[in-house]
Amino acid sequence: MSQPLTFGMVGGGRDAFIGAVHRMAAQLDAQARFVAGALSSTPEKAVASGGDLGLAADRNYRTWEEMLDHESRRPPAERIDFVSIVTPNHAHFEPALAFVRAGFHVVLDKPMVLNSTQADELVAAVDKVGVVFGVTYNYTGYPMVKQAAAMVRDGAIGPVRKVFAHYRQGWLATRLESTGQKQAGWRTDPARAGAGAVGDIGSHAENLVSTITGLTLHSLCADVSTFVPGRAIDDDASVLLRFAGGAKGVLTCSQVCVGHENDLAIRVCGEKGTLSWRQEHPNHLEFTPMGAATRVLTRAGPDAGPAAAAATRIPSGHPEGFIEAFANVYRGVIEAVRAQREGRKPAGLATQFPTVRDGARGVRFVERVLESGRAGGRWLTLE
Repeated sequence: MSQPLTFGMVGGGRDAFIGAVHRMAAQLDAQARFVAGALSSTPEKAVASGGDLGLAADRNYRTWEEMLDHESRRPPAERIDFVSIVTPNHAHFEPALAFVRAGFHVVLDKPMVLNSTQADELVAAVDKVGVVFGVTYNYTGYPMVKQAAAMVRDGAIGPVRKVFAHYRQGWLATRLESTGQKQAGWRTDPARAGAGAVGDIGSHAENLVSTITGLTLHSLCADVSTFVPGRAIDDDASVLLRFAGGAKGVLTCSQVCVGHENDLAIRVCGEKGTLSWRQEHPNHLEFTPMGAATRVLTRAGPDAGPAAAAATRIPSGHPEGFIEAFANVYRGVIEAVRAQREGRKPAGLATQFPTVRDGARGVRFVERVLESGRAGGRWLTLE
């Protein structure tokens, strides 16, 4: 086994949900070690959070700027290999750009940044410096998502005609942000989140569509709503999609659907068959060939191909889910970093994680959906 890479984290300290998920996922395969952090925008809380997690005092930083400066001064063999940035959306761009320009590999939570101007600047910086840059659209890490993508590429359902994707949650069906709940507070604040349901979960649905179908989104028409009185940001959207080549789609996202927890699902209909997958039942992929009964393909089962196998850790029949999917994104980044250092062409998971370009495309999608909604559902092209 290769020597584990080391990583630092920006954000993800006390009271943060997603930071712990990232740390578990990055270290799941013993190929990375968490050794440094600036875990809060409040310096005192950052240090206290690092103490909770056992960081060494000399790598438990008060700010991300301090971490970047001190890690850059370390000998190359002793500095962190990559940084994971898990702050609220408004605090993504500045540290991501700074670490890229300093030559550090980066893993950044989604949506990548607040606008396409920032996204384009990040893409240009990554291209110039040549670092590995991953964006944690974690649902692409599920083995049966990789199976579905491979089947579409192999022609199992023929050319895609229609795509249906939805992401439904109910946790914001009331004005939870008024109670002081931290996640609701920043996710419904336009200054910190940028967009509401469209950016938080709609961007996941868009990325899932792109990953599985490989289609290029040409234009869209959106109906965007805010159902909860007093809320300052969108909490529901319905989007019609037109793809290059003639395929069409429907994407809906909502955080006000009472009774729905994390209901992300996709159905891809081709000329010869249909594929269906649900995140809440991630180990199963339904495949309906034309003129035949629906088959249920299982993770690690006899019909799972090499793409799914490469993302699978345990035997069939054992639940494998959210953390493991997240870990597949990190494993792809780690393997890409190693391939770059060893001067070899990346393969397998190192070619499958969402990159800075996927992140930029997602940002443009969010912008166009909101713009179309403000224009009363006008069709807009994606440039």
